[in-house]
Amino acid sequence: MIAAMHIKKDIEIKNTTLAKSATYRNFPMVPRVVFGEDGFDQLGDILMPKRKSSEAPFIFLVDAVFEGRELENRIPSIFNDQIIFISADEEPKTTQVDALAERILTKFTELPSGIVGIGGGTLLDLAKAVSIVLTNKGGAAAYQGWDLVQNAAIYHVGIPTISGTGAEVSRTTVLLGPEKKLGINSDFTTFDQVILDPNLTKGVSKNQWFFTGMDCYIHCIESLNGTYLNAFSQSYGEKALELCEEIFLGDLCPSESRDKLMMASWHGGMSIAYSQVGVAHAMSYGLSYLLGARHGIGNCLVFQHLTEFYPEGVALFDKMRERHGIELPKGVCENLRDSDFDVMISVAMGMDPLWENALGKNWRETITPEKLRSIYMKI
Repeated sequence: MIAAMHIKKDIEIKNTTLAKSATYRNFPMVPRVVFGEDGFDQLGDILMPKRKSSEAPFIFLVDAVFEGRELENRIPSIFNDQIIFISADEEPKTTQVDALAERILTKFTELPSGIVGIGGGTLLDLAKAVSIVLTNKGGAAAYQGWDLVQNAAIYHVGIPTISGTGAEVSRTTVLLGPEKKLGINSDFTTFDQVILDPNLTKGVSKNQWFFTGMDCYIHCIESLNGTYLNAFSQSYGEKALELCEEIFLGDLCPSESRDKLMMASWHGGMSIAYSQVGVAHAMSYGLSYLLGARHGIGNCLVFQHLTEFYPEGVALFDKMRERHGIELPKGVCENLRDSDFDVMISVAMGMDPLWENALGKNWRETITPEKLRSIYMKI
């Protein structure tokens, strides 16, 4: 029996399962997808029919690691298109989104034909957020939450160069705001087009490969153990989990590993489209907001201490980590002040849907500030 079957709790579907609720969300999905080696080279042909005029450019938001490298020369920029290189060393911020939108609106007389994000989760989230802010009044922080966006985003394309976050398929763009880390969760967030080219993930460092891959793995564990679980999310989550086990515990060749991790990321992202994530993600938002911890490693730092909630999932995580010789940072929270813990706890406890998915509507009976503090102090 595959891990996806024995890791999932024997939960009762009487919980707040979406499959038995009175209404069903009509969630959007990515309408067009290209998958395959060197699929990136189709980008020019894909964009051409979407060009509104020679004065309405495409804006390419690209991970700065590719500046001056071969991929830069493959970007099909013509007319007055603009390539903007952005460092992915820090989590994307609402202020960064606003600055990019202002830069675009100031420079061009027409709205762009579209935004293309090329990179990991940071660049994909920035591309989604900028495409929304360009057509909605106010800054990005005003739309952090659920279903606050009023106007459709401009055409936007996502091209991941690392696999695991699921940002290429999700309706969420997670941003650090002035008061919280929270996603723009909207039907208008989802990409109009995605290109999945496994060759673009060549050269990713081992640690980055592992931590981002674990984001996908943790998506699956939290979705499959959640009270929102339904047949839709379960089918995607089980497949993603099966692929993660093959990738991180099997003996795949590099090309097969790249292909399968890209599809695990896609399925992991889909598993939470009609569900949610849980404890690790809620608490990692607090770490990211206060300490700037990158999303993948933040999830791992928390997840290692969640045996109480996901015992089999944490055991398998430890096995994967040992297999690849990955060491997690220690003492991350040891010098924090009481006020620092209060900030992290406040951010984490603001993630109501995540806690409800993890523990049900009465989650506050289990999750208290003292409980969260005790976990953070172990990190």
